[in-house]
Amino acid sequence: MQGPRNDTATAIDDKRPGLLERLASGAVICAEGYLFECERRGYLQAGAYVPEVVLEHPEVVTQLHRDFVHAGSDVVEAFTYYAHREKLRVIDREDVLEPLNRQALEIAKAVAEESGTLLAGNISNTNIYTPDTHDEVRKMFVEQVGWAVEAGVDYIIGETFGAGAEAILACEVIKETGLPAVVTFVPDFDRGPTEGWTAAETCVRLEDAGADVVGLNCCLGPDTMYPYLAPIVRSVSVPVAALPVPYRTHYREPAMQTLTDDRLGVRPFPVALDPFTCNRFEIAEFTRLAYDAGVRYIGLCCGAGPHHIRAVAETLGRTPPASRYSADISKHYHYAGEALRYSPVTDVASRS
Repeated sequence: MQGPRNDTATAIDDKRPGLLERLASGAVICAEGYLFECERRGYLQAGAYVPEVVLEHPEVVTQLHRDFVHAGSDVVEAFTYYAHREKLRVIDREDVLEPLNRQALEIAKAVAEESGTLLAGNISNTNIYTPDTHDEVRKMFVEQVGWAVEAGVDYIIGETFGAGAEAILACEVIKETGLPAVVTFVPDFDRGPTEGWTAAETCVRLEDAGADVVGLNCCLGPDTMYPYLAPIVRSVSVPVAALPVPYRTHYREPAMQTLTDDRLGVRPFPVALDPFTCNRFEIAEFTRLAYDAGVRYIGLCCGAGPHHIRAVAETLGRTPPASRYSADISKHYHYAGEALRYSPVTDVASRS
């Protein structure tokens, strides 16, 4: 399943099923949202959103990986989102580019080894992509992808691209390694990427570029991402990914960046989104709908917590370690004696 690796790469366990084998037999859950979660915990600055926490507090990143695996994630994704040269230039820390990436990969690899989960590398939107910066962006991707290959990742994620051409470029750089590529992007809220392609058209182009999994991530909440999914599934032959943000977006305010709160006087994004957060029941419902639409790579992006991932896992018929602590409200003093068990999920596995 896995392609050629750099000579210095070390596979975690060649006997484990790889990404594509797992997708061939069922759904894969991928927990994301490290930027927002580390910011909430007080270890990362909103605005810059550069993952300096990897170097400054590696124990925080390790524990977050473990928390998501405990909740049911099949993947440990190295925290290298926004760890590219352009973002580090913004905070004048290009000197830590390589150490940050290598440490993030080693932290993720250690948790993947101890848990038997997949190890994923990660590259992301650079926010500077234009046809004129194509070569510069390519060099940034090549740097990060190279370090991921040397760490022995199982596959590489390219995500949150607003430009379809940047997503295709990321896919091409990943596929040069021979590793599986999961490439997801952000529709321009009511259209597609900035080129004006529809979301489905973009996914077809990504499949043609060699992507092994295609789909959407970030910005859109469950209710506004869902309508895109069935057309994408019908348009491609590869597995489809859906990783919304867990916020209550709607047709008038389709992305977390467009949500408004009259009480604030300022836009809620990015640090006052709390009142819009989806509960686990809503995440379970999205998981059911996405699965029934044919999506098989399912997760959550910015804003996700482990309780959300547990709802995804339980909806898919899983019992991750965190399920030991799933709510049983009949044990609450206020409901003593009532046969009341709260569960946000209805198992979809029996319908697969």
